[in-house]
Amino acid sequence: MLGACTSLPDTVSRERSSALHDTAGTRLGRALAPLIAAHAGTNGIYALGDGRDAFAARVLLARAAERSLDVQYYILRADTTGGLFCEALWQAAERGVRVRLLLDDNSTRGLDDALAALDAHPNIEVRLFNPYANRAFRLAELATDFSRLNRRMHNKSFTADGQVTIVGGRNIGDQYFGADSPVEFMDLDVLAVGAVVPAVSASFDAYWNSESAYPVGALLAPPDPDSAARVRAAWARLNQSAEAARYAEALRATPLVHELLAGSLSLDWAPAHVVADDPAKVRHPPERKDLHLLPRLEVALGRIDRELDLVSPYFVPTEEGAAELVALVARGVQVRVLTNSLAATDVAPVHAGYAKYRETLLRGGVRLYELKPSAAEKDGTDSGGSDASLHAKTFAVDRNHVFVGSFNFDPRSARLNTEMGVVVESPPLAARLAAALDSGLPRDAYELRLAAHGTLEWVDGETRYADEPGTGLFKRLWIGLLVLLPIEWLL
Repeated sequence: MLGACTSLPDTVSRERSSALHDTAGTRLGRALAPLIAAHAGTNGIYALGDGRDAFAARVLLARAAERSLDVQYYILRADTTGGLFCEALWQAAERGVRVRLLLDDNSTRGLDDALAALDAHPNIEVRLFNPYANRAFRLAELATDFSRLNRRMHNKSFTADGQVTIVGGRNIGDQYFGADSPVEFMDLDVLAVGAVVPAVSASFDAYWNSESAYPVGALLAPPDPDSAARVRAAWARLNQSAEAARYAEALRATPLVHELLAGSLSLDWAPAHVVADDPAKVRHPPERKDLHLLPRLEVALGRIDRELDLVSPYFVPTEEGAAELVALVARGVQVRVLTNSLAATDVAPVHAGYAKYRETLLRGGVRLYELKPSAAEKDGTDSGGSDASLHAKTFAVDRNHVFVGSFNFDPRSARLNTEMGVVVESPPLAARLAAALDSGLPRDAYELRLAAHGTLEWVDGETRYADEPGTGLFKRLWIGLLVLLPIEWLL
């Protein structure tokens, strides 16, 4: 009843705005102009596999920006990295940088006061995508308006001065940036310069100006006069913590942005294409495929002739997708898939949606690998006691085309949520991804096989498991029940 009594405002004043393109005179613009001119027709790409480097890149680019920051994320956590990230946006705004922050509203519970305080800064504007009208009783509203609120913006991008962008799988939160948290997400972003940057900016503008993006002023009460002081005081306390000190050290240690400004960062120069869902996707039935990213992604990746490496933490191929993967193998393509094991996944229902296709895929010749929770332990050292969970979303075709973005190989990404990413035509980048899988899979993942009597087994070197390794009987029974439920369309 509480959810049903609240609705979004009928009329919303949205002032349209666009990315700033006259930024050649900024520090980033001047530093990158000679490089871009020397590699006309291509884009400079730098893979960000390490979490702390990925965090440092964002904060240091925020510090380097002089004109604009356009920031779009599915999740912004109220934790160490989330606080430090917001402080970097605030400090940029204090220097006169225009900051546009677009967040999906599904994970902003408890952040309303902070978002209102940020939005009150004259150089920061915050918008929420497909928001909850009832800020206090979200579950009730979800129950009464499920068809709308089930459609989310999963996109992730960070663009500084219209010159440099970061696109990939990471949200903003400790789990994504190698912090001391119970679970460390293994993830991947790319930093890009060149013609791909205005394409990312155009996608951002489409979402920012869409009917689903609501200014927070239309949803939240104005902040009280002391709100900004409280926010800054919270950041000051945060900066005194041991967790923040570790990230401060990462900011000092990484040479990435310094090398970018000096023109010495080792970039892969290659053609690249942005692929993204139309923001109107969430306002139309899932059958409107003309609004979807997936057909555009298939065109950008091109025909698959020899190899497909597919990395997806939430892998639910559906009957159609499983049949297509098996058909690729039948015509001679080597297909291997890395996803989360049951012990490593953070979304058990998604694992259930994947589990019922394993035998079909293996019988069809698809090679399946499932990440171990112990994959967070690298080179004999651990990651603060964290378990690993795969979060990267990347595909490589014929060791030539690579996709990096937010798109999972599941029905939710394909039909319900909005997604985006970059397809890079780079044999060196594709070869590095293939080499990382070649060397890492035997150490970090179980290989699934069909045993002699036709049941599944998980292979870890000389060890074989007949049941999902690292899990108890109750969890396996729970997954077995979920497999029987008709929930695949939600996954």
